Amino acid sequence: MSNLRTSRTRLVAAAAGTVLAALALTACGDGTGTQDEGAATKSPSASASTDAGAKTPEGAPLTDSTAAAPTTASGAHQAASKTSTAGRTSSKGSSKGSSATATPVTCEGSNTKTVAAPLTRPVNHLLLTVTNTGSRTCFLYGYPAVRFEGAQSVPPVIEDSQPQAVVTLEPGQSGYASVNLSATDGSAAHGRTAKSLTVWFQGRSLSGSVGRSATPALPAKGVYVDDSLKVTYWQQDMDDAVSW
Repeated sequence: MSNLRTSRTRLVAAAAGTVLAALALTACGDGTGTQDEGAATKSPSASASTDAGAKTPEGAPLTDSTAAAPTTASGAHQAASKTSTAGRTSSKGSSKGSSATATPVTCEGSNTKTVAAPLTRPVNHLLLTVTNTGSRTCFLYGYPAVRFEGAQSVPPVIEDSQPQAVVTLEPGQSGYASVNLSATDGSAAHGRTAKSLTVWFQGRSLSGSVGRSATPALPAKGVYVDDSLKVTYWQQDMDDAVSW
């Protein structure tokens, strides 16, 4: 009898222990106990770390460098060539931009080259060609102040030859003016042969010469001039210069 009571007591105690264990598990599921399922999912801190590593500071997805890389030697060469070409293009663009924004200057002897060439048509004419040899745009103002050997003054300008705009020369470009050397019918006085010529350049105010003069060579036999000597304004085109 005593043994039967002892067995019953043990059975009741075991049942009570099972109930208490079940209650303890339920309490954990309600958030009052320790959570044991964290090992099956990522923690919030680990998730945040992964997201931060997959994006740039601005939030844009990183580019997969291996996907963009050439897969062949020829592809790598082409990519390098494109980069080199882009660099040269950028450099040229920068150079052009710098040249374009440079302040223009006045054309004169130090930044130009002047050539004097006698013309067969029209007769008794000399063509002056001024080429910009500098690195900046220059303006040819007014008309050439020419002085032939033995002259006491510069000849007058043909007023009707004045262009609508100032002649503008980019580096390498040329402007023109013609010199009417003598009367075709021989009616003018004080004719003589000149073997040297000096050309002076005018400034924006047209009140006098500026900069260095030019001394273009004349033919060895010289050129014949008389009192009808006159010049045209500087012209952008050669045809406009020789039409007077």
